[in-house]
Amino acid sequence: MPSKPRKILVTSALPYANGSIHIGHLVEYLQTDIWVRFQRMRGNECIYVCATDAHGTPVMLKSRELGIEPEELITTMSAEHQRDFAEFQIDFDNFHTTHSAENRQLVETIFSRLQNAGYIAERTITQSYDEKEGMFLPDRFVRGECPRCRAADQYGDSCEVCGATYSPSDLKNPLSVLSGTTPVQRETTHYFFKLAEFEDSLREWIEGGHMHESVARKLSEWFDAGLQDWDITRDAPYFGFRIPGTDDKFFYVWLDAPVGYMASFLNLCARRDELEFDSFWGADSDAELYHFIGKDIIYFHSLFWPAVLEAAGFRRPSAIFAHGFLTVNGQKMSKSRGTFITAHTFREHIEPEYLRYYYATKLGPGIDDLDLSLEDFVARVNSDLVGKLFNLASRCAGFISRNFAGDLADTLFDESAFAQFAHRGETIAQYYEERRYAKAMREIMALADLANQFIDEHKPWVMAKEDATSSAIQAVCTQGLNLFRTLMIYLKPVLPGRAALAEEFLQCGPWSWADAARPLLGHSISRYKPLGVRVEQKAVDKMLAAAREPGPGQAQEAAAASEDAGPTISIDQFAAIDLRIARIVAAETVEGAEKLLRLEVDIGESTRQIFAGIKSAYLPDQLVGRLTVVVANLAPRKMRFGVSEGMVLAAGPGGEDLFILSPDDGATPGMRVK
Repeated sequence: MPSKPRKILVTSALPYANGSIHIGHLVEYLQTDIWVRFQRMRGNECIYVCATDAHGTPVMLKSRELGIEPEELITTMSAEHQRDFAEFQIDFDNFHTTHSAENRQLVETIFSRLQNAGYIAERTITQSYDEKEGMFLPDRFVRGECPRCRAADQYGDSCEVCGATYSPSDLKNPLSVLSGTTPVQRETTHYFFKLAEFEDSLREWIEGGHMHESVARKLSEWFDAGLQDWDITRDAPYFGFRIPGTDDKFFYVWLDAPVGYMASFLNLCARRDELEFDSFWGADSDAELYHFIGKDIIYFHSLFWPAVLEAAGFRRPSAIFAHGFLTVNGQKMSKSRGTFITAHTFREHIEPEYLRYYYATKLGPGIDDLDLSLEDFVARVNSDLVGKLFNLASRCAGFISRNFAGDLADTLFDESAFAQFAHRGETIAQYYEERRYAKAMREIMALADLANQFIDEHKPWVMAKEDATSSAIQAVCTQGLNLFRTLMIYLKPVLPGRAALAEEFLQCGPWSWADAARPLLGHSISRYKPLGVRVEQKAVDKMLAAAREPGPGQAQEAAAASEDAGPTISIDQFAAIDLRIARIVAAETVEGAEKLLRLEVDIGESTRQIFAGIKSAYLPDQLVGRLTVVVANLAPRKMRFGVSEGMVLAAGPGGEDLFILSPDDGATPGMRVK
């Protein structure tokens, strides 16, 4: 171990204030928390800060949808996020918000320094503007056809099909995500950070080993394409910090969000006298600084952020650790399949530490995606933790409590076996240090197999039949409990709650990493209480059911619930359903409704109003003039937005994968479907 404790500051990406934490988000926070806890066990000063990412158009619009002020939304979501993190034992030293006095102070200081140094350019640009909503549209609030491959329904900054990048003005047939109308182009004045001036220093920094080689290779592609100046401005209306000296210009969220790392630490410094801001963030700081992020925000953290820090006279990160995305059962998380699981929903049905362990078995230092196979999750937790680890303690503790009044032997039964476990400590520590958690877990479970093999070979239950108070039984079980203790020390960064229970059971702790090499002898322990129970499939099924979000109508609900055909009906029951061809003559978004579009449909003899939950899949202008199929004799349904007089039929699991039914050419409004 290092003789001098390291001084380390660690951050995770800031969770955004417009939604709940889900199990995909937890990959990052658990990866970070495990590393932080490991460093603390090694005797290092390791500080972990985070904050709510509070600014930007999505927060502004979400608060408008809910009919509350953005500040109220931020407060509510921050409290929810902190509750969820606490349930998964994520141990921040400070959790703050980017909507804070500290962040405003730092952002304005940084901007002033950039401006005074000549790194800010002022330019007139043309930007998409939604006349109906009365606001300029950020890139991702414009969708249309890709200008390169003509793929439909692509974002205003990049195509998910061919990978092309462009500006919203390049889109073909663009539409505003907010109103469904075609945006116009208007001139506005923005501030730009001159990123290209830092190309040489950024290349040198990246080549210095500050990130995984796969990330460095990706960054080289961006260098080859040429670094572009970075637009750091957004126009009013916008929720954020106003740029000093302007009336209607605000700092772009991606400028003040990473400054939130600094602001959270500054807030912590005000409460802890021993901490000095400059000793961690000053240009000459000798502390270590690490950012844990997802691979989707590498561009901002690896190019813009280090350049801004350098330009403003602050230190750059020691390294940036990026991880991949999470899939569930081999597929993208889905609300219709019940695999879009919030942290709180998981916690209500399954022990959170089990997810900590499972992620650890999958995580490495690279940016490969990881899969949560729920079948494998159940099998691995039950086998590794319950079957091997917890059972090892249970098998040995009973003999010590019943036969030896809770007293451990003064000596080990086999010192060489214990030494073997202690010797693996530095190898496991190196795996943790390098974020090779999967390798660490394999190593630890291999040792758990050896520990259980030791107990199986010596069979204390057989010895007890001959002499229940034999010193050999005491020595064997003392050995077993010491091996268990060493394993729990190695797993403490992953299973902090179970480790605390084990410390209580063994009446020692809190454990440091060095304790793994020192046996516990001549010591009294408490009665063993189960450290965990098996995961039952029914608990997983209940969790999926709770997470499943039904589709907007009965047809969609059926598709989401099962791929199998439903119960049979009679021909008379089917004949009672009046299915009609309808033409959509008008479509618009519904203010205050996240999923609904209001449609006016012509069914021949009349025009009906129908509220359809298809907003996630269609923009209003995409629907006008289309023929579709509706249930014409569905009883009218009174909603807070008005009366819905039918149902538009659609297929698919939901979300963007939703498809309204369309008849062949020749069908006309009012025709009955037979």
